[in-house]
Amino acid sequence: MNILIVGPSWVGDMVMAQTLFMCLKQRHPDCQIDVLAPEWSRPILERMPEVRQALSFPVGHGVLDMATRRNIAQSLRGKYQQAILLPNSLKSALVPFFAGIPKRTGWRGEMRFGLLNDMRKLDKQRYPLMIERFMALAYKPGAELPKPYPNPSLRIVEETRDVALARFGLSLDRPVLALCPGAEFGESKRWPAEHFAKVAEVKIRDGWQVWLFGSKNDHAVGEGIVQGLIPGLREEAVNLAGETSLAEAIDLLSCAEAVVSNDSGLMHVAAALGRPLVSIYGSTSPAFTPPLSDQVEVVRLGLDCSPCFDRTCRFGHNNCMRELKPRPVIEALERLAPQSIEVR
Repeated sequence: MNILIVGPSWVGDMVMAQTLFMCLKQRHPDCQIDVLAPEWSRPILERMPEVRQALSFPVGHGVLDMATRRNIAQSLRGKYQQAILLPNSLKSALVPFFAGIPKRTGWRGEMRFGLLNDMRKLDKQRYPLMIERFMALAYKPGAELPKPYPNPSLRIVEETRDVALARFGLSLDRPVLALCPGAEFGESKRWPAEHFAKVAEVKIRDGWQVWLFGSKNDHAVGEGIVQGLIPGLREEAVNLAGETSLAEAIDLLSCAEAVVSNDSGLMHVAAALGRPLVSIYGSTSPAFTPPLSDQVEVVRLGLDCSPCFDRTCRFGHNNCMRELKPRPVIEALERLAPQSIEVR
């Protein structure tokens, strides 16, 4: 049985989609799973043993480009018995429909009647978690999801990890604290740079080194964190935000003894790598997209105005993040990983 998955468009969602792939493999051990998704997601999919291949989808988010969709559909015709759609958009249903895939499964979305022939009506009370909404598509409508739920697990190849370490001149002579200060969704999900800098200072004084991760958009905040350290400590922090590829970031994150992250795609990557993780929440909620790992502590204030899920604070103060001081994060780190570790 060959199954085509139309994948999501965000890093964290793609990591969490592995729970669906795991469920499909449990139900149909011999099935082959291919994922049609943006090219940037290839490094994630290649690290999932359940996925046979990542199929590049070259159409940008929100772009119709009907001709390209038809061409892709033609290349897929006759190859799959089922398509499962994770996005809820009408556009995401076009390729499986044009490809004539016999069974096309997904949640009721924006006017997809006729495009899907296995359309499900979502009960948000029954499936409050995003992974539940993904996993449920592997089963018959209304089926009880088997527990415990699987955690995403990305595999790392030592050879590519060592290449990344060599490229950036990094060593593992001291334990690594990874900081992920970005969040593509918006400013409201970002913990202040000075708070990250304080955490970095404490761990460097404990004998750790600090690596900062993120996209090009996060490079400036990474520099702010590094420059927030005094000389003598500053040299123990490396700003990799915007310098690595996603594949390199995944491989290097796997080296971390602990990770501190906003609610972001890299948070989900760190969880799927099994790294001890402190997740910082403000405007969003771990009740919908929690990091899926057994080594996680969530730190949040839980103000009356949160979670609001706004990109920017509607009140202009961003207190859910600004008033969350470094001490609770540092204490969570100390519980997850030793306060000081003997140099290897």
